[in-house]
Amino acid sequence: MWKFYFLSFVLSLSLISCNQNDPIEIEANENVRVTEPQVSRDLQDIVDDGVLKAIMVYSSTSYFLYRGQPMGYEYELLQRLAEHLDVELEVVLAKDIDELINMLNRGQGDILAHGMTVTQHRRKYVNFMDYLYLTRQVLVQRKPENWRQMKLHEIEKELISDPIELIGLPVYVRRNSAYYSRLTNLQQEIGGQIDVDTIEGECSTQKIIKMVVDGEIDYTVADNNIARLNASFYPILDVETPVSFSQRISWAVRKNSPELLDTLNFWVKQMKDDVDYYVIYNKYFKNTRSFSKRISSEFYSENGANISRFDSIVKLHANRIGWDWRLLSSLIYQESGFDPGEKSWAGAGGLMQLMPATARELGVSDISDPSQNLEGGTTYLKHLWERWAEIPDSVDRLKFTMASYNCGYSHVEDARRLAEKYDANPFIWDDNVEQYVLNLMYPEYYNDEVVRYGYVMGEEPVNYVRQILNRFEHYSRLIPESN
Repeated sequence: MWKFYFLSFVLSLSLISCNQNDPIEIEANENVRVTEPQVSRDLQDIVDDGVLKAIMVYSSTSYFLYRGQPMGYEYELLQRLAEHLDVELEVVLAKDIDELINMLNRGQGDILAHGMTVTQHRRKYVNFMDYLYLTRQVLVQRKPENWRQMKLHEIEKELISDPIELIGLPVYVRRNSAYYSRLTNLQQEIGGQIDVDTIEGECSTQKIIKMVVDGEIDYTVADNNIARLNASFYPILDVETPVSFSQRISWAVRKNSPELLDTLNFWVKQMKDDVDYYVIYNKYFKNTRSFSKRISSEFYSENGANISRFDSIVKLHANRIGWDWRLLSSLIYQESGFDPGEKSWAGAGGLMQLMPATARELGVSDISDPSQNLEGGTTYLKHLWERWAEIPDSVDRLKFTMASYNCGYSHVEDARRLAEKYDANPFIWDDNVEQYVLNLMYPEYYNDEVVRYGYVMGEEPVNYVRQILNRFEHYSRLIPESN
């Protein structure tokens, strides 16, 4: 059986320990110590590597999986940034939100793509690009249990309506958040002590808000846009009491990345002049109907480990051919978007887009039947894998297999013959056979004497392989292999 375990990514960090072997640290506040930049990596290094490493947080607005598709406000903006820079995007997922700045300064990412409040304190340790949007912090509290039977003035009487009323009350926030800093300053402004209780950095703002909903805690603080979005789904929440003035929300880079900062400032200015920027913002922070539908869905990654309604039979057939079921799911999404009724212009149909002639050879009588289609498609994948037995590296062999599934075994063999003729390696996909699959779009190559099967739209199989593996990386990061 042939399994593929070839992705590596950051899922967690331990808290900094204080000993003589640790990197130089700067005192951030009484709770958290922040490292100075430990690497020197700027825009040109990113362009040379062809990869932008973005530190992100898994949350209901920033980055998540929904119906098999990676989504999120920060994620969509990062895709456009990577396209602007002409590089690939690599997501580095942070488990502890309190450690974000440390992750950046240790070099675990090039950019901190998380909606951070710009504060003077944070600007000591990182540089912020021009802000993405303005918001303010609000108190998140629960209405009385019988609020639906109460009149408005009766409800308001039971709620905190002025920050001064927080004196002596417990408010729960993450310890290294702008909310914590704001509550600390608020105590000075109102001349009284608020019982600021801290929650570990693994807990997202969304999860802390849910704790208020469930009655585990009574109060927290959140950005107004996030608070209102959650209140649209949980009507028991009140988010009308502000605790700050307007604040800027931005992304951050290391102090020693000035060229990257300049480029980001130019890019965000361009984005704000484009209607697409506001469409993305509204999609995640204003469209309350979509938010409600999403977070109540069983195919929303924070609600469980489901990718599609076909997970059970996908796992069955993936196990039969030795594939990780999430990899097979990614291929199916690429083929049909999990729509068993999908048909292409060429006549391919079903979850794995089988051509009628291929389906007949595989014994598939009804390509719209998910079980039959999956059995036929996976049998064909296994057949292609076996035909590429001479490829020594399993990852390369996988790429040859998927490319063949897309454009045909014969076209990939043509590309291998071209690669060998022009002194590339016919046993390696990336930058070798991959390049000659692309070249098969041009007459000087598809008319070459070593080419037997002619023209192919080479961009399609190349993008096919890249997109499946990229999506598989997201699936692997957010969905456990066994559940």
